[in-house]
Amino acid sequence: MDKVYNHKKTEEKIYKTWEEKGYFASTIDKEKEPFSIILPPPNANAPLHFGHAMYVIEDILIRFHRMKGSPTLWLAGADHAGFETQFVFEKYLQKKGKSRFDFDRETLYKMIWDYVEKNRVVMENQLRKLGFSLDWTRKKFTLDRDIVKIVYKTFKKMHDDGLIYRGERLVNYCTHCGTSFSDLEVNHREQKDPLYYIKYGPLVIATVRPETKFGDTAVAVNPKDKRYQKYVGKTIEFDTLLGKRRLKVIADDVIDMKFGTGAAKVTPAHDEKDFEMGKRHNLAILKVIDFDGRLSEVAGKYKGLRVRQARKIVAEDMKKRGLIEKVDNDYIHAIETCYKCGTTIEPMLMPQWFIKMEPLAKPAIEVIKKEKIKFYPKRHEKALLWFLNNIKDWNISRQIVWGIRIPAWRCLECHPEPFYFAQGRLREGSSDSSTKPQNDSGEYWIITEGERPDKCSVCGSKKLEQDPDTFDTWFSSSQWPFATLMTTKSGDFEYFYPTTVMETGYDILRWWVARMIMVGLYVTKKVPFENVVLHGLVKDPLGKKMSKSKGNIVDPLELVEQYGADAVRFALVFGTSLGNDQSLSYPRLEAARKFINKLWNIARFINMKKGDVFLNSSTLLRVGSVKDLDSSALPKNDIVVLNNLAKNKTDKEWVAKTEKLIEEITCDIEEYNFNFASEKLYEFIWHQFADFYVEDVKKRINGNSFLILNCLFLILLKLLHPFTPFVTEEIYQKFNPPAGGGESIMKELWPDE
Repeated sequence: MDKVYNHKKTEEKIYKTWEEKGYFASTIDKEKEPFSIILPPPNANAPLHFGHAMYVIEDILIRFHRMKGSPTLWLAGADHAGFETQFVFEKYLQKKGKSRFDFDRETLYKMIWDYVEKNRVVMENQLRKLGFSLDWTRKKFTLDRDIVKIVYKTFKKMHDDGLIYRGERLVNYCTHCGTSFSDLEVNHREQKDPLYYIKYGPLVIATVRPETKFGDTAVAVNPKDKRYQKYVGKTIEFDTLLGKRRLKVIADDVIDMKFGTGAAKVTPAHDEKDFEMGKRHNLAILKVIDFDGRLSEVAGKYKGLRVRQARKIVAEDMKKRGLIEKVDNDYIHAIETCYKCGTTIEPMLMPQWFIKMEPLAKPAIEVIKKEKIKFYPKRHEKALLWFLNNIKDWNISRQIVWGIRIPAWRCLECHPEPFYFAQGRLREGSSDSSTKPQNDSGEYWIITEGERPDKCSVCGSKKLEQDPDTFDTWFSSSQWPFATLMTTKSGDFEYFYPTTVMETGYDILRWWVARMIMVGLYVTKKVPFENVVLHGLVKDPLGKKMSKSKGNIVDPLELVEQYGADAVRFALVFGTSLGNDQSLSYPRLEAARKFINKLWNIARFINMKKGDVFLNSSTLLRVGSVKDLDSSALPKNDIVVLNNLAKNKTDKEWVAKTEKLIEEITCDIEEYNFNFASEKLYEFIWHQFADFYVEDVKKRINGNSFLILNCLFLILLKLLHPFTPFVTEEIYQKFNPPAGGGESIMKELWPDE
């Protein structure tokens, strides 16, 4: 054995052997209880980030249960990551001086597909470098045809069951990225803006958005506000900068009497609260801001100005006219921004497909309360229940090319509703700035399971056009547990579903976990998983969230190159309780690397002494694992065997200590206390086994004591294997070379079995 463990010489070789020999492949044994995890599919558009290294938790569980003899499945996969991938690809095009608008839909889709396929290979090889024992024979992609077919089938079923509807609503829209988002996919932050007190005839209203005044269709006050009761139901005249206009004063309980002056402008096309008031009071809708983030023709001479520019110019013009009473320049309020580009989100009126969430949330709440799904740490259960009890309908339409296109067709004869988008760009002539509230039930839409209909079912016309929008990625991902198992190998769904564990970051609890529970229950009538295990975020060494914009991204593969995969894996679970965030710690990585080398040094000592120790051949055929003992009458359990063989009192004490350690590590892993398990292994192996027992045996070395030392060390290798698979495999092979009949530590049973 080399003096120092060299991970660069061993890791790739070992993983290749594991994969070639099929050690990760899952088998169905109906006599045994399975253990299954579906890998949260990483985005196929880019290399892994540090959060993906936390898959180590899943690998620990899989290797542990595999060694315990359970039929295990860790299903590999990748996510097409619709909007995120198109966003990344657009940045790639920008570097080449191109734009998505330079290509037709089919060409752009094909270009993104080729881009993703190259990155998928890179990403999958990175998972291998981290030692993740995934079943690659069953790997799936969210754009696999059989997966897409299931997504379409679910959409059709939801539509037929009345859970899907098409409605013209205000949605969260990014004018830079050119797509809408659900409520969960926007960031909220506080911002300081001027609060303008503007004269509306006899009234004064306060607003941070004077540029939307051209879309006002009413002024509202609270019916309990005595200051304005004489104006309710009457009209007032005010200067719009484009001429005089008259607006009706309405009363609505939603108005906050304490904000500003207690009177508010109502702009139904650009504020959710105003939109709902517009429906209640049958107000017209005037669209001031278009999809490109510029003012529409409703704004007259201000048409074409971007929002921030228009706000400044409109405010200046109002000051000149004497229409501004005062300005509060220190007003702090919350705004919504695009989670990718940071652009301020615009509430935009547009027809979209929505899912009614309340009927789906109720069964999910019930199974959680009955603990049919358990959460670790449990504190996240309360947060999820709050979300489910306050859930809103889900906008699943996205104005992008990359992804699963919505299988809905409209008849151009029956239902000539103008589409707002073609490939993320507004079509010519489709910007209708003045409209009335609609209740588009979608009855003129033809919904299929993906196939193009021959003709309109209402009028028989063959003039059909498919909705250009694609599904929100989370809609297809919400079906991932059952869609994968229904499309892998025969019997997988029946045997491995519901899966045992869903392990992921707590930051996507609402985005993904909640939706998987709801949609899984709806489609399969079963929970998709029995346990939800949530890890924390890995932040930079200063405790800040890693992001490209901050320039503090750390590539996990660079650390693997420097410290070795085992050290990176061990450092990620050592010293951090499940669910808590952690800062990337280089001292911890260095300590883990030294621990790996300490393990190697123990192995070197034992390996070197083999030839020096006289062993009775009737007791031991070769110094290997306990299974090599030539005594068929002895029980198979490692500890029982060693208790029977140990003669020295000290040796018996160390057998007992190791037995206790086995019990504790087993319990810790089963209860998802990976930090406790790793800390105990570190302390026991380095500061007890190496510092005391190995040193003691050195002084009194003999055949029996050396046998106990050797076998206890092999037990420790087994306990460590789920955490540090490469070094434990390499040492095991040195002790049990294939030429001598050895195979792999992956074939060893957990010590308590």
